Amino acid sequence: MAQPSEALPAPPWWRVALVGRHPKRTLVRLVVLVGLTILVFRFVLVLVRIDGISMSPTYRDHRLGVVLRLAYLFHEPLRGDVVAIRPVAGEHAGYYLKRIVGLPGETVAFHAGQILINGRVLEEPYLRWRYAWEMPPVKVGPRQYYVVGDNRTMDWWDHFQGRTERDQIIGRILL
Repeated sequence: MAQPSEALPAPPWWRVALVGRHPKRTLVRLVVLVGLTILVFRFVLVLVRIDGISMSPTYRDHRLGVVLRLAYLFHEPLRGDVVAIRPVAGEHAGYYLKRIVGLPGETVAFHAGQILINGRVLEEPYLRWRYAWEMPPVKVGPRQYYVVGDNRTMDWWDHFQGRTERDQIIGRILL
């Protein structure tokens, strides 16, 4: 007759808390989780640090934002979208965060602090402060968008604004 086998002692509580009751399964879960995280932050989401006051008060300086790379997979950017823009090579390390105000083929001008799109005033409910910017009409190219920050109290020359190529827009900000 066979002797009943002795029960194995229970693992210490700290081991169960650290790696679970099945360490091999925990390791597989960890590898899958790390792999998915790398894929998501490489191809879907981009963390950006907001550096500067050009988008104040909508987005505050020194905050983190999340940009969705896949936002324009099925449609083109829309007026009013806040997007991350990859600057021209060698110009700036990082991304610019700007609002799209002009679409391809439109004419954009500033007069008395208001944006004119094809001669008509653009309603901008997201603005809190205006500054008397003046700019003659500029034609936006077929694969370009006109972008500008929300903080219009800044001097015109302190802003990165103007026409940007569609290929430079990496996605729309989520948070």
